[in-house]
Amino acid sequence: MGHHGWRGNPPGTEDEARRRIVDAATACLDRVGLAKTSLSDVAAEAGVTRQTVYRYFPGLKDILRAVALAGVEEFAGRMERHLASFGTAAEAAVESVVFAVRTIPGDPCMGLLLQAGEADFFTIGVISPLGFSYGARILRNVPVDWAAAGVTTDEDLQGLAEVLMRLFMSFLQYPTTPALTDDELRALVHRWVGPALRDGSRGDR
Repeated sequence: MGHHGWRGNPPGTEDEARRRIVDAATACLDRVGLAKTSLSDVAAEAGVTRQTVYRYFPGLKDILRAVALAGVEEFAGRMERHLASFGTAAEAAVESVVFAVRTIPGDPCMGLLLQAGEADFFTIGVISPLGFSYGARILRNVPVDWAAAGVTTDEDLQGLAEVLMRLFMSFLQYPTTPALTDDELRALVHRWVGPALRDGSRGDR
């Protein structure tokens, strides 16, 4: 299975080998940043050859994608816990944008992918059916009455997640000048997203 090397402690499974390579990449990113991390660096950190890394990942971008995905669950949990303190659908939706804009740049996994010209790579991962599914899952787990706000189907929730994710990606990639404070960003998003999520049916508006 290509377990030669590994600092004398070969992994027992293919999945463990991939996880160790991802862990090695994360360590490199934390230490020197994305711009200075190469596939050779990742191989050296894992204690294997480049050829061994290629058995599990076609290239560095595939490793970066795995690093980002490894951080998604942790990030999703943090967002869910943050949003749980808000009582209405509108508040939860608005705060999801504020939380993402303020948190992603400093996130040890996802934030690094915004650096060194990798913004397009990061965007493709977020603005994708898989990304929207993650977003919808986060919203679904927030203890607010989505149905009362007119979000009654899985399709509705997926659509809301897509709008919110496209919105926070826009703020991340094209920040306002001068920079908005949290309260200013919150007020701006609420002014235009909030009316779509007021309690009651869509027909009442």
